[in-house]
Amino acid sequence: MSFSIPSRQLFIDGEWREPARKNRIPVINPATEQIVGDIPAATSEDVDAAVKAARRALKRNGGKEWASASGAHRAKYLRAIAAKITEKKAEFAKLEAIDCGKPLDEAAWDIDDVAGCFEYNADLAEALDAKQNASIDLPMDTFKCHVIREPIGVVGLITPWNYPLLMATWKVAPALAAGCAAILKPSELASLTCLELGEVCREVGLPPGVLNILTGLGPEAGAPLASHPDVDKIAFTGSSATGSKIMTAAAQNVKPVTLELGGKSPIVVFDDVDIDKAVEWALFGCFWTNGQICSATSRLILHERIAKEFLDKLVKWAKNIKISDPLEEGCRLGPVVSSGQYEKVFKFVETARKEGATILFGGKRPQHLNKGYYIEPAIITDVTTSMQIWREEVFGPVLCVKTFSTEEEAIELANDTHYGLGSAVISNDLERCDRVSKAFEAGIVWVNCSQPCFSQAPWGGKKRSGFGRELGEWGLENYLSVKQVTRYISNDPWGWYTPPSAKL
Repeated sequence: MSFSIPSRQLFIDGEWREPARKNRIPVINPATEQIVGDIPAATSEDVDAAVKAARRALKRNGGKEWASASGAHRAKYLRAIAAKITEKKAEFAKLEAIDCGKPLDEAAWDIDDVAGCFEYNADLAEALDAKQNASIDLPMDTFKCHVIREPIGVVGLITPWNYPLLMATWKVAPALAAGCAAILKPSELASLTCLELGEVCREVGLPPGVLNILTGLGPEAGAPLASHPDVDKIAFTGSSATGSKIMTAAAQNVKPVTLELGGKSPIVVFDDVDIDKAVEWALFGCFWTNGQICSATSRLILHERIAKEFLDKLVKWAKNIKISDPLEEGCRLGPVVSSGQYEKVFKFVETARKEGATILFGGKRPQHLNKGYYIEPAIITDVTTSMQIWREEVFGPVLCVKTFSTEEEAIELANDTHYGLGSAVISNDLERCDRVSKAFEAGIVWVNCSQPCFSQAPWGGKKRSGFGRELGEWGLENYLSVKQVTRYISNDPWGWYTPPSAKL
């Protein structure tokens, strides 16, 4: 199948610019291991240029063009971006499938979500106008107070490769809705659709410098962005290790950060469930997006009474998952994103085996695929809580299983992690689901499902999964600064100090 990969430069100040050092990074299709294109490699010089462009965008025409314009004005651009992305949906979905290995059906779903997220944030931008100058009740009638919501300024947005354009949109859309100017630095492993977002912005006439897009390596582009003194905030989605480095860099300039980091999320299945339905959710919660999800419910905590039947069916369902080139019709599991990730996942499986766990199914290359970074989905049993596979995030299609006998034991196992992003409980007893939901130490709880995500609902974690919330009204608040304006309205003098005596 012939499909042209666009060749782009960096998107700075509303135009395509060659990187200062003229370097480029190859794009490798994980399904074929072939180089299919390349992307520009930004460095600190390009970061400086993008930050300056963003600053100019905020101040242009006294801020009236963007930062201090009405939310309704900015919403028009967000809706235009959404419409253009919908128009290009087929092209964008193919680019993502080729770039990161995501099954085409999933990629198409993601692009719908991208357009929906821009639309939703357009609604929030319009609603922001009515919230401006909101009055504050004060205990003294000699003062009046109101609040102004202002954009936080220039924001650096650093995003991962598992949902390339969608994760970028979770940050770009609310940042623009708030009136910020942004520099987006997507992962070098999957940047194609993020660069195409630049072309969309150019086509809809987004003011120059409002969104700048820098592709490149983390140390060469991400690090200078995180530590740049003229960037007012950093929002990052990625590994906990990198998140810690970003916090350290941001701390030097005392700038706020929002971090959405890793996870090792539990899915607790009680013995009163419809087993086939629960099996499908257990598979979907861990193997969706080729298992490369920060919120993957990769620790299956299973009631011992149904464990044998459940695991038998789990293996049968897993064997039925179509593993193929992401562009093939019906593909439900594609390759992991890179050779490095491929080796890392296999190492996790092998370590689990050496530590005494049982590889019940998968965890090896599919026999029918000789090329590409493909891994059969792995189901691992006989796991103890001290094993690496229980404690560390794999970021691949690997599900580990442990059984329990009581609700209290299930909750203890679920919370036995340094992470706290997602969690799921499956049971027909809704009172039990409510108890367990409250007991989970996580930012997100799914009841009788796993992984649904909506632009309207907050997303984020606790513990080592980071802090701050994206999506919903909470996502917009990330990019707003609140200013108090208090006015003295009495004609009387304040009267605190004794006035000087009049001279004779």
